[in-house]
Amino acid sequence: MSDGNDIVDWVHFERSRSELGPAFIRILSYFREDGAKSLGQIEQAMRQQNTAALVLPAHTLKGEARQLGAEPLAKVAELIESSARFCMESHRFPDELIRDVVELRKLFDQTVGLFDEATNPLMSRSNAPSGFGRKASNQSFGRI
Repeated sequence: MSDGNDIVDWVHFERSRSELGPAFIRILSYFREDGAKSLGQIEQAMRQQNTAALVLPAHTLKGEARQLGAEPLAKVAELIESSARFCMESHRFPDELIRDVVELRKLFDQTVGLFDEATNPLMSRSNAPSGFGRKASNQSFGRI
C-alpha cells in the first residue's frame, strides 16, 4: 500500500484530529460505521435502480469524508450524488455510475485501512521491520 497521500490529505486529517481532541476516535468510528452503511445503501440503490435512494447516502458519505481529509472518496460520492440528482430531474436511472460505485467501495476500504494505520498503535508497530539487524528502539511505543 502507498503512503496514502493520494487518498488522504494528512495535513487536513491531523488538523481534524487536533481540533476534535478526545472525540476524534469516536468520530472516526462513526465514519467507519456510517460510511459502511451509506455505501451499502448506495450499492442497494444501484441494484434496485432507485435513483432517489442514491442521493442521501452519497451526500452523507461526501461530508464525512471531507471532514477527515479523504477528498478522493468525497469527490466520487459527490459525483454519485450530483448525477443522481440530475437523473431524478430527467426521470432516468444513472447506469453510468456503476463504475463509480465500484470505485467508491475500493476507495472507502483503502481510506479506512489508512485511517486504521494512522490511529492504531498496534497496526503501526506490526508494520515495523523485524529480524536480524533491527535497530532496537522504543520511539514508536505509545504512538497514537
